Amino acid sequence: MKTYHSLSAIQKDIKEGKVNCTTLVQFYLKNISEKAHLNAFLEVYEEEALAAAQAIDQKIAQGKAGRLAGMVIGIKDVLCYANHEVNAASKILSTFQSQFTGTALQRLIDEDAIIIGRLNCDEFAMGSSNENSAYGPCLNELDNTRVPGGSSGGSAVAVQADLCLVSLGSDTGGSVRQPAAFCGIVGLKPTYSRISRWGLIAYASSFDTIGVFSKNIPDNALVLEIMAGADEHDSTVSKKPVPAYSSLLNFNKKAKVAYIKETIHSEGLNPEIKERTLATLEKLKQAGHEVEEVSFPYLDYILPTYYILTTAEASANLSRFDGVRYGHRSEATGDLESLYKKTRSEGFGEEVKRRIMLGTFVLSASYYDAYFTKAQKVRRLIKEKTEELLKDHDVLVMPTTPTVAFKLGEHSSNPLEMYLADLYTVQANVAGVPAISIPNGVDSQGLPIGLQIVGKAFDEATVFAFADYLMQNQLN
Repeated sequence: MKTYHSLSAIQKDIKEGKVNCTTLVQFYLKNISEKAHLNAFLEVYEEEALAAAQAIDQKIAQGKAGRLAGMVIGIKDVLCYANHEVNAASKILSTFQSQFTGTALQRLIDEDAIIIGRLNCDEFAMGSSNENSAYGPCLNELDNTRVPGGSSGGSAVAVQADLCLVSLGSDTGGSVRQPAAFCGIVGLKPTYSRISRWGLIAYASSFDTIGVFSKNIPDNALVLEIMAGADEHDSTVSKKPVPAYSSLLNFNKKAKVAYIKETIHSEGLNPEIKERTLATLEKLKQAGHEVEEVSFPYLDYILPTYYILTTAEASANLSRFDGVRYGHRSEATGDLESLYKKTRSEGFGEEVKRRIMLGTFVLSASYYDAYFTKAQKVRRLIKEKTEELLKDHDVLVMPTTPTVAFKLGEHSSNPLEMYLADLYTVQANVAGVPAISIPNGVDSQGLPIGLQIVGKAFDEATVFAFADYLMQNQLN
């Protein structure tokens, strides 16, 4: 069976009788089995996916199928799916089964998407390489000695390696866009509050968003269109109307594009990524678009602000994992205090412990104002400056990552080096605006390079349309 890269191609062939949902699922299951060494899937819903496919084939025959009929989706192991395990790739939640299905996931299922399994990730979505998973690292299909990025590494590899058509991840500081760049695919982080977080295991609640991996823009836009919107279960989700993103992909104007000079002329930026990014900007100029260099004076403060605030929120959010109500419980306990301490010591991995301790420190009485309060003020400055730049431009363009996919273990002993992998992606999370990573060629080793497009809050329509324009016209 041929490999499909878009839902439109699948649905065309279904209509012409060349394929059906059952054979599609069988194709993906075969790929998953053959590429098990990549460690992308933590659990495959084989029987369930085949049963769903057969039911949807019947609905197609009756003319009653939903908009996503033929789309096979994998979900990151931080998304709740009723009566299925969800572990956040952590020992502390081993064997835990969700009691409900998250809103975003349910909306996809209601439109006849087929869920094929749950995907590997960094523990509690904390990491930039997928090496922090309690179930071992996920491998980049292009080079098995390299990381796929993180934290949504399994989700990226599942789409990269044709193990499913689309996958869901979560993006707190770049966890969808960075692995999308490392794997040569499309990865979207929508505006904060565009998608309900009901059913997403929390890392940092004022940063977390559900994101989408695909091989093209139309599929990504359609999935967001279906998932987004108000939800009675989530008081933080936006009630703004959801545009028909998949019908608004025709970009037929000259864009005003800004690029932040500090991102391009940084010493930490790989020279080949710099070259590819500048080449894309030059092509945009030649095509008649207005391309302007701008300055962002707070660039050096974005990463510290992000890590102070997210670790503080993680410290609070992860306090619920105590061995009392659900998940792992240490057997080597004598009293309640030792239950808490030993359960959390045994259940959490090193990176999660590091971030909990950092977060507890910045929230402590002696340091609250010096760190947490100050970081909140700086976050506001970053948000306002980002909005100011976007007020005068349609989009901001920058590299997605400072390097291409690095070797497994290359930064494991130096957390600061690992954190720098998020250097260009955290701005969109701190400011709460949408951003997408699209492929932007490869380096001399054949490793993918990502280009990031950042837009105004709730203006995913422009971000999608401009990204599709770049990809369709091979300007990137």
